Amino acid sequence: MVATAISAGTATDPGRDCPLCPRLVDYRTELRAREPDGFNAPVPSFGGADAQLLIVGLAPGAQGANRTGRPFTGDYAGDLLYDTLLHFGFAKGTFLARPDDGLTLTNSRITNAVRCVPPQNKPLPVEITTCRPFLIATMDAMPRLRAIVLLGRVAHDTMLKTLGIRAVTAPFTHGGVHDAGRFKLYDSYHCSRYNTNTGVLTPEMFRAVFARVKTDLAAE
Repeated sequence: MVATAISAGTATDPGRDCPLCPRLVDYRTELRAREPDGFNAPVPSFGGADAQLLIVGLAPGAQGANRTGRPFTGDYAGDLLYDTLLHFGFAKGTFLARPDDGLTLTNSRITNAVRCVPPQNKPLPVEITTCRPFLIATMDAMPRLRAIVLLGRVAHDTMLKTLGIRAVTAPFTHGGVHDAGRFKLYDSYHCSRYNTNTGVLTPEMFRAVFARVKTDLAAE
């Protein structure tokens, strides 16, 4: 197992009315009243548990996954992410930014460090910690897991804490690769519109991360 502090049988995804984070529950209740046609619940992971690649984001976006119910679906970050996955064969089909577009993942899975949408898209440290058991359970359920792409510093930091790796030994840098036992960690700036609009992240930089993942998995 990834960690021993989690009781056996922990679900990989929270229930629809998960009560663990009061602030997120209040926000979820508010969104359900404001936008009753939205998903408005903890967003489950997307992709099969037999995948070798796991992609970890921060949290669902209010107009993205929280509305559609599928990670990175409905906002700009998903446009870049799924286009990249399709390019490298980690997805197949056509991405139309909705959960019924028929897109499927191939040897990859997507999840978030926090499964519920946070106000202003900023989860609190306590919420990241509270949701970590679901990340651990997700990883434990993936026997072929060999590569983890971490989208942004928060995903990087929570993964280090999950694995008990000291931050000084694995600093966050775009394109950085860190050995973590049976798998490797691959760092990337988050594929948000802000990062791409400001030039912090270009499509070429993002693709380079997944090109490295593809090469390393093929070499095993």
